[in-house]
Amino acid sequence: MSKTKLTVNRVLPYMLIIGGVIGIICSFIITQDKFALLQNANFKPSCDLNPVVSCGSVMKSLQSHIFGFSNTYIGLFGFPVLTTIGMAMLAGAKFKRWFWLGLQVGLTLGLVMAYWLLWQSVNRIHALCPYCLTVDVVLIVVGWYVTLYNVDQKYLRLPKGWPTKAYGWIRRHHLDLLVLWFLILIALVVHHFWYYYGRHFHL
Repeated sequence: MSKTKLTVNRVLPYMLIIGGVIGIICSFIITQDKFALLQNANFKPSCDLNPVVSCGSVMKSLQSHIFGFSNTYIGLFGFPVLTTIGMAMLAGAKFKRWFWLGLQVGLTLGLVMAYWLLWQSVNRIHALCPYCLTVDVVLIVVGWYVTLYNVDQKYLRLPKGWPTKAYGWIRRHHLDLLVLWFLILIALVVHHFWYYYGRHFHL
């Protein structure tokens, strides 16, 4: 798996389009359910499956609107941008370095917020929203490959020496590292909620 080469500049447009569409769908569903919850306090979202997988608990939390409005609005505005960029790339559009650096900053801020919200969900709210987790996956994958693309295209310039050599290793194992990172996140989340799932686990 680590030896498989990926031409990022060819695959990235599809990643942006697919990731953007998934993000839009998830953001729309969460927004719709949140409006329903505001109108009816007894409304139960379809993804309220148990005490751990509970969208309602996440939607009712203060962390769900840290800027004074629903966090989902950010997704409703941001993910269409990713889709548009991907479609423009497929149509042959070329963007300047400042554009890619701007996208890099936007995705980095999005990732910081996603990880903060994930930490809050696990350690403060003690509940998980499947749609939010899907958005996290999209941001991690898209953010990872946009970063690789920016380094490959020298929009992000690495110092000569060991950073360049280290990046060569990272580039060869890009998929392995991504899978490893997801496995670590899954292990941490499962470990935290093992008090609930452990009693339902049978060998």
